[in-house]
Amino acid sequence: MKKAVESTNNTMITRLFALFMLYLLSIYISIKRMTLQQLEYVMAVYRHKQFAKAADECNVTQPTLSSMIQKLEDELSVKIFDRKRQPIQPTQAGMKLIEQAWKVLARAKKLKQTIDEERHALTGTFEVGVLPTIAPYLIPRFFPQLMNEHPEMDVRITEMKTEDMRRALRRGDIDAGILARVDGLEEMECTPLFREQFFAYVAESDPLFEKEFIRPADLSGEFLWLLDEGHCFRDQLVKFCQLKSATLSKKSYNLGSIETFMRIVEKGKGVTFIPQLALSQLTKEQHRLVRPFAHPVPTREIIMMTSPNFIRHTLRNMLIEKVKESLPDNIQI
Repeated sequence: MKKAVESTNNTMITRLFALFMLYLLSIYISIKRMTLQQLEYVMAVYRHKQFAKAADECNVTQPTLSSMIQKLEDELSVKIFDRKRQPIQPTQAGMKLIEQAWKVLARAKKLKQTIDEERHALTGTFEVGVLPTIAPYLIPRFFPQLMNEHPEMDVRITEMKTEDMRRALRRGDIDAGILARVDGLEEMECTPLFREQFFAYVAESDPLFEKEFIRPADLSGEFLWLLDEGHCFRDQLVKFCQLKSATLSKKSYNLGSIETFMRIVEKGKGVTFIPQLALSQLTKEQHRLVRPFAHPVPTREIIMMTSPNFIRHTLRNMLIEKVKESLPDNIQI
């Protein structure tokens, strides 16, 4: 009797084990069918919250992208997105899948980067975030030559503010950031690129136009054009020039572009500030409106920032070298 019971138990255990293995096999087959491309499509829809823009980002037609996501949903027997809602939102189960998809894609990207680094390859995609107050003056200096010398590289530039850049690095959305050094970057790996001065850009009708040098005390806030909140360019100038009161003036305006401020000044109104690297793009007539600061001169240090677990050092070092080679002689490296 005892042997019969043991035999029955063993049979049940064997069957349960077989069923469990079949279950694992079904999961394996399901996962095996899933592709990184499908996960990339899912993440694109999640970012853009619509299929049309997601398809544009992925360089496929909208029907192709929608079909691939639908196929993934069928394979997993779960709805990833609620297509009835506009903008499109992930379902509860879809959100859990998206969280894991992000991790899978990040690991896959790191695997490719590890292989490229071992080969010292200057190939593949490299995404760089750049401050809007740096990009117009720095990127044209080195980017065209870089593309000519390394056509196999796909360097993608995105303008973003400091906090957005930091978040993007943590998420793995970008590989590196070019920004001005600020407090709170200790968790990141920061490599100095260069240091540049700030200059005042003064309308001919403004009393400061007659001055040879500008002092912080000269800046009263009357028609003082400043970037909007969140720009470290603004924050550094406000701190150095003690412009707290100026920013509260009814005649101080907060916009979003240095070039916009410059056009206003050229039309005869007020004062704005420009970085040293912008001087090389000015015409002779525009140079007449530039005024340096008296000592101590406000400056900012431009750095390249990467995450602590960054892998592609060969590519990063090459980019750093190209940036430094492109700088004018009067810029401090």
